[in-house]
Amino acid sequence: MTAPATPHGPPGDRLRIWDRPVRLLHWLLAASVAASWCTDESRLTVHLVAGYAALAVVAARLAWGVAGGATARFSGFVQRPAATWRYARQVWRGTEPRYLGHNPLGGWMVLALLGGVAATGITGWLYTTDAFWGLAWLDRLHRGLAWTVLGLVALHLGGVAVTSLRHRENLVRAMVTGRKTRGEPPAADAGRIGPDDRGP
Repeated sequence: MTAPATPHGPPGDRLRIWDRPVRLLHWLLAASVAASWCTDESRLTVHLVAGYAALAVVAARLAWGVAGGATARFSGFVQRPAATWRYARQVWRGTEPRYLGHNPLGGWMVLALLGGVAATGITGWLYTTDAFWGLAWLDRLHRGLAWTVLGLVALHLGGVAVTSLRHRENLVRAMVTGRKTRGEPPAADAGRIGPDDRGP
């Protein structure tokens, strides 16, 4: 599992955390989901292309989550429910440790977003097939899933904002550059660094 950031090493040291595939897939998924939301039946071709692109990105991220680098693998950041609940209580109290990779709540949010986008894309595709064309229940399900994804995105952005403010770091920039700054001990960074946090 991804460990909290380490107090060892010089404060301010820049560490490579996110590899290029993780960053590229992250922003491609964001762009394709946004494009899907900004289009409707009047621009159906664009909507379909964006939806299929989102499905392709999800498939690629799932594959990279198994075969990718240390901080990309699901086994490196998806923690057990008990550990995640403990971290959630720490967040509520404002005592959570800083993580260089995904924190426990962020790890589960990754899975929720990937699953939500996949379900939305699959129901959208089914609606275009002869067997499911025009079915009202499938249309309602597709729209409901799309709103669920929007809610998850809002929670994700809120989590990014809270974590950035709490630990005084720019997580958006980190997902662009792939690098995060080692914090100063003995702040919330306390803990050991695991192989998932080292990077090349």
